[in-house]
Amino acid sequence: MKNRFPIPVKLAIVIVIIISASCQKVVNIDLNSASPKVVIEGFVSDQPGPYIVKLTKTVNFSETNVFPPVTGAFVTISDNVGNVDTLKESLAGIYKTSTLQGMPGRTYTLVVNDEANSQTYTAVSTMPFPVNLDTIKNEHQGIFGNKQALYAVFPDPAGIANYYAIFTKVNSVSQNQFSSADDHLRDGDTIKMRIPLDLNSNDQSPLNPGDTLKVMLESIDKNVREYLRLLRQLNNQGGFQSAPPANPVTNITGGALGYFSAYAVRSKSVIIP
Repeated sequence: MKNRFPIPVKLAIVIVIIISASCQKVVNIDLNSASPKVVIEGFVSDQPGPYIVKLTKTVNFSETNVFPPVTGAFVTISDNVGNVDTLKESLAGIYKTSTLQGMPGRTYTLVVNDEANSQTYTAVSTMPFPVNLDTIKNEHQGIFGNKQALYAVFPDPAGIANYYAIFTKVNSVSQNQFSSADDHLRDGDTIKMRIPLDLNSNDQSPLNPGDTLKVMLESIDKNVREYLRLLRQLNNQGGFQSAPPANPVTNITGGALGYFSAYAVRSKSVIIP
């Protein structure tokens, strides 16, 4: 299962309460004495399934990062052309599709019926069309040109609002870093996005000659872009030690936290010389 937004586990409880999406539903939380909230993390892509919906519950801010799974829920994902898939619980709190195939341009609706607590949660996301990743560009930066910077270069489709995210793998291992962007003021231009990589203890790239770098350019909806923007802002402000926003928002109705995203992805792999 790919972690859609890979970040250190100690940030997990902070992250799930800062998600921004179209519903703009305000959720006020006391981190030290909050009642458990259901957290929903789900996605559909244009790649072959199965797709995953993960259901857990929050814990208080001072507790250990062990998030109880929500088991026995009835979970469905449907699209706007009549396809419906009932997800099966493969592991505790992990629900997988069996027949659904994501298609760009379609709108997907997630319904989670938590029968144990008599709660129903819903979310909606429309999958953008994919954008091809043209090239991976290597640039040397710094005063002496001794720092390596990698960029993804791709053409932005003109006339529509586009939102992007980049995730990476090194030798098939997912990196914790990500980047996101939109085409505001760059509509129809060639866009160059910095490729994010985990840095080692010496603040250097983890790449070595012979390594395989896989870059995944995801076309995401506006709500997920805003989520990633807020997450980056949180990291820049000190991560776990910073106070999270007081009024987080979510695209999931019914009182749950989390996100549901439909995205399209194009990737390119290179071997580091």
